[in-house]
Amino acid sequence: MSEINPRYETVIGLEVHLQLKTNTKAFCGCSTKFGQKPNSQTCPVCLGFPGSLPVLNEEAFFYSIKVALALNCKIQDLIKFDRKNYYYPDLPKNFQISQYDMPLSYDGYVDIISKDSPKRIRIKRVHLEEDAGKLVHPEGESYSLVDYNRSGMPLLEIVTEPDMNSPDEAYSYLTKLKAILGYLKVSDCDMEKGSLRCDANISIRPLGEKALGTKVEVKNMNTFKGVRAALEHESGRQLSVLEEGGKIFQETRLWDAEKNSTFSMRSKEEAKDYRYFPEPDLVPFVVDGSLIEKAKAGLPELPEVRKARFQKDYGLSAYDADVLTGNIDVAE
Repeated sequence: MSEINPRYETVIGLEVHLQLKTNTKAFCGCSTKFGQKPNSQTCPVCLGFPGSLPVLNEEAFFYSIKVALALNCKIQDLIKFDRKNYYYPDLPKNFQISQYDMPLSYDGYVDIISKDSPKRIRIKRVHLEEDAGKLVHPEGESYSLVDYNRSGMPLLEIVTEPDMNSPDEAYSYLTKLKAILGYLKVSDCDMEKGSLRCDANISIRPLGEKALGTKVEVKNMNTFKGVRAALEHESGRQLSVLEEGGKIFQETRLWDAEKNSTFSMRSKEEAKDYRYFPEPDLVPFVVDGSLIEKAKAGLPELPEVRKARFQKDYGLSAYDADVLTGNIDVAE
């Protein structure tokens, strides 16, 4: 973006949602198997029936710690869960169990290469929450259907700081992140199944300006190339608006890959709009140090370490080692 018009700079932050590969959901015993008959994997807990109580999935919690450590995050000593309140047909309880002010982890990073130079992308937080259900819109019909099989699936949200300054950097970060997650084997990272999803926050500002511009959230991107294309379009759209004397509004926009364009979905919500409050059915958790040490001891040789070893042991170039270690199956 800044290459197209050197007077402006693009600023991008990403939110990645990762479904964890556990046998049961985050707070109940329902199966997480993909592709089953709609609404066949539900119970009073994930459907939010009165009187039902959530119980945290221990394996999902352990996987979350592994991801946080692999992303160089600090683990909180004390965490809690919160209710994120909003009303949508795919959310049966009318709230989502998530984490607000006391998340699992914070202050991590992922290193990428940008324009042949290393660049650090800071991870603001990694927290555990439950997934929503899925709306299905039959073509040509005036109604929608809802499948609650996905409701309550364990979901990690990985949030970056606004450290990326081009769609290519966002693409590089996502590629690197997926490689790390693949090595951990905590998710199948399949975007087609919805187990890896990405939302992007993008704004532009005059070059040299410290304050952030008005951000727009872009959703509905189903591939990493789609993320890059959507960000390229949206940065160009915002630049055109500003150069014509217009104003950027904070909103959520959807990406239409066929039209190669974004379109407005709704005005962007703020944290206060969700009316967060502590989840009364889940007590705050003290994170045991021995659990962190167990997760740390179980971490595999991660891509960057393996890349350095391949270069040293086999005399490979940085590029070749990067290609070979980008996918765990190829690397092994």
